[in-house]
Amino acid sequence: MEVCALIGPSGTGKSHRAIMVAHQTNCDIIIDDGLLIKGDQIIVGHTAKKQPTRIGAIKAALFLDGDFAVRAREALQAHNPKGVLILGTSLGMVQKIADTLGLPEISKIIDIKDVASPEEIKKARMNRTRFSRHVIPAPTMEVRKSFPGTLIDPLRIMIRKDKDKAVAKGWREQSVVRPTFTFYGKLTISESAVASIVTLAAKEVSGVKRPGKVHALQTEEGLIIDISPVLYFGIFLPGVSKKIQSVVKERVEYMTGLSIKSVNVIVKDIEFKK
Repeated sequence: MEVCALIGPSGTGKSHRAIMVAHQTNCDIIIDDGLLIKGDQIIVGHTAKKQPTRIGAIKAALFLDGDFAVRAREALQAHNPKGVLILGTSLGMVQKIADTLGLPEISKIIDIKDVASPEEIKKARMNRTRFSRHVIPAPTMEVRKSFPGTLIDPLRIMIRKDKDKAVAKGWREQSVVRPTFTFYGKLTISESAVASIVTLAAKEVSGVKRPGKVHALQTEEGLIIDISPVLYFGIFLPGVSKKIQSVVKERVEYMTGLSIKSVNVIVKDIEFKK
């Protein structure tokens, strides 16, 4: 097993370039901020980006929780990767992670300046400090499944063809997350704001007389939305209800970045068109 490291100060774009660097170094597992990522799957981990405090984020990134470190070591043994890419802010940090997880000595060290231009690093820093945007090198659906309630946006990157190997180029998806802790404080979206989005979305659906009452509940698995619309007499109720579910889910996820567990449509009344 070969162990490589991608190092650079926080917010310089390491996670954004992790998939590309892993591809170039033939590493099939990425270790980033407390996550073990293989291909399109998070195989184990509790991302530091989801921790409520900065101290908690540091502990998660360094695998300082004993039980968590054991699970990570077991996952590495089970998957038996050809190569592992560790991301960190310094050589000392990646060496500590490698030691904690029982990995071989780091054989290759890549500095973020070797794979990103000064302009790209400057832009990455701005996205981190001004907008509190963090990248997880895993698809949005995988991140939503593992970390419901986190604000998430998709981000696609191009993997170029390797000149020496028959590896076709193609798109790979990453995720941009806005964690619970930020430089400016905590970001929350109230139930009333979600309800307003649901109401406006439901009004777009043909056959809806009034959106009715809306209730949104945040759970560990994601948002549960209940809506009780008044529909017009004569329409196909299951069809309109399904359309409401689809439109509401799309609008709420797009506008808030939150994960939706379910949209429950309860038709309690119908009215004639005037």
